[in-house]
Amino acid sequence: MSKPRVFLTRLILESGLKPVQDFCEAEIWSGELPPNRDELMHYVHGRNGLLCLLTDRIDADVMDAAGPGLKVISNCAVGVDNVDLPAATARGIPVGNTPGVLTDATADFTFALLMAAARRVVEGERQVRSGGWKTWSLDTLLGADFAGATLGLVGFGRIGRAVARRATGFGMRIIFSDPNPATPPRPGTGTTPEPGAEATQVDFDTLLRESDFVSLHTPLTDKTRGLMNTAAFAKMKPTSVLVNTSRGPVVDQPALYEALKSHRIFAAALDVTVPEPLPIDSPLLTLENCIIVPHIASASWQARQKMSRMAAENLIAGLKGERLPNCVNPEVYGRELR
Repeated sequence: MSKPRVFLTRLILESGLKPVQDFCEAEIWSGELPPNRDELMHYVHGRNGLLCLLTDRIDADVMDAAGPGLKVISNCAVGVDNVDLPAATARGIPVGNTPGVLTDATADFTFALLMAAARRVVEGERQVRSGGWKTWSLDTLLGADFAGATLGLVGFGRIGRAVARRATGFGMRIIFSDPNPATPPRPGTGTTPEPGAEATQVDFDTLLRESDFVSLHTPLTDKTRGLMNTAAFAKMKPTSVLVNTSRGPVVDQPALYEALKSHRIFAAALDVTVPEPLPIDSPLLTLENCIIVPHIASASWQARQKMSRMAAENLIAGLKGERLPNCVNPEVYGRELR
């Protein structure tokens, strides 16, 4: 009996790669950069399964290029805004993702960025390397304190809650606003219970006005695209710090540049940008008060091995005709397909 044919748009880690290669006839894209549109359309042809990354745009044309034998799309990421879910559902194709496994890694990295931006770590490191450090003085690279400061979380899902738990250890006041709420506040209190953290729900404008640190943890939706814009920055404290580990389009980057350049806000740290990678001539890269890193919030060995394994499990389950362990369009099961 022949094995199912699958295409992997990038090499995944061993915990997922071996099961896929054992079960499937797998072709793996070996380039350093993702396959371009034409390459993706070519290699997906005739495949029964597709394992992709968030850098791959999987739309109706890609699904049709694969043909009627495509049984499953496994996205090795939590977010699935790179996959046309309505198109997949209309074709009866379950789409899998990898939720939960990167929560702690991303929450840890969020705090790394918060602290690096607030305490000007990268700016100081550059100063040392460039020979700009001449002596110690009381006013060198003054930054923001954490103890007693207010942390505003935009989005209060798994990662937002994990950041809240960490912030408690720093003695921070925690508030949140959630454009896509999963858990409503307790009636009459405005406070959502979270083990190890007490976070109070407020409206978005209040969060902007009161927060010393604003950290973004919301998925990319029509509501959140461009959420952090000129109007939002105008409501923030001039001493505030913005961190984005969610999705690049949540932040209006030209507006952020103006806010940072004019010192409307103190600093920003971005793990995600538009586009990725950010062009070397981006105005944001000219600013000392802006830290930009290459989308590595989940880049711990443990998190990425788990992501690879979960992506493989979703792929193999779909090829077997079984329900995906983590399916983002479960309506494909038990329905009459067009």
